[in-house]
Amino acid sequence: MRIPPLKAIIAFESVARTKSVNRAADELGLTPSAVSHQIANLESAVGRALFTRLGRGLVLTPTGQQYLADVTGSLADLSRATERASSQTGVEILRIHSSPSFGLMWLLPRLASFQEANGDIQLNLACSYEDVSFTSGYYDVDIRHGYAHWTDVHVKTLRNEYIAPLASKDYLERFPVNKPDDLLERRLIFSETPLVQWQQWFGKFGVAVTRKAFDFSFDRSYMSLEAAALGHGIALESTMLASVHLERGSLVPVFDRSFAVEVGAHHLVYPSQNADLPRVARFLAWAENQAARGATQHQAR
Repeated sequence: MRIPPLKAIIAFESVARTKSVNRAADELGLTPSAVSHQIANLESAVGRALFTRLGRGLVLTPTGQQYLADVTGSLADLSRATERASSQTGVEILRIHSSPSFGLMWLLPRLASFQEANGDIQLNLACSYEDVSFTSGYYDVDIRHGYAHWTDVHVKTLRNEYIAPLASKDYLERFPVNKPDDLLERRLIFSETPLVQWQQWFGKFGVAVTRKAFDFSFDRSYMSLEAAALGHGIALESTMLASVHLERGSLVPVFDRSFAVEVGAHHLVYPSQNADLPRVARFLAWAENQAARGATQHQAR
C-alpha cells in the first residue's frame, strides 16, 4: 500500500487534536474545504472512516484512534529529524511541560544539575496550568499535579513527597508552636492546591476544630510558600516544592516528620512512543534520583 501524502496525515492529526475542521484550518493556514478534502483523501487511502460527527464536533472512530496513535510517533520523529538536521551543534532537544509551581520551585533550581550530567541534551521547559496533549509530538514529558487518573499514557509518580506545616524561623521565634493545637492561635496560610488541606490535617492529628479563619489564601503553591518564607504565617505545603527554601533555611518544618503526610501528587507523564527515547529515559532517571535525594535530606533535617 502506498503511503498517503504527508499533508493529508498532518491535516488528520490537526483535526484529531482540535476536534474541529475550522480550527485545524486556522492552524494550518488552509481553508476548511481544503482540510476536509485532505481528510477525505486519507479515508479513501485507508479504506475506513476516521471520524464521526457528534453534534458540532468530530470524534475519532476506533480506526481513527489507532491511526492517530500510530502516526503521532512518526510525525514526532520527522520533526526531530528536521530539528537535528538544521542544528549546527547536533544537540538533542528535550521538551518538558510542567505545572507552574513544580517547574518554578523544584525543576528550575535543578536545571544546572541536569545539564552537568547531560551536556548533550538541551532542555526546553514550558509551564502552564493545563495538561498538554501529546498528539502533536511536540512535548516529550508532562509533569502534572493531582491524582493520577490519566489513561493512554505512562505515569511515573515521584515518591517521597510530604505535606507538612512550614514556616520561617523568625515567625516561629515570635510565635512558638509546641503542639498541633497551638496552630489554632497562629496565622495560617491556606493553599488551594495541596492534596491534603488544613481541615484534613487537623483531623488526622486530633485537633478539634469546626472552622478556622485563614489570614491568607492563595491558589498556587509557590505563592503560599513565598508568603510563609516572608514570615506571614504557617503554610501547609509540599516539602518537595519547598525543598530549596528548606535547604536555605528560609522555611523550616513546624513539627518533626511524624506530623507530615505522604502524598503522590506530582507525576511524570509521557506517551508510549516516548518510552524508549534515550533523552526521556535519562530525564526520568534523573528526576527520580533528585526526588530520592531530596527525601533523604528531608529525613536528615
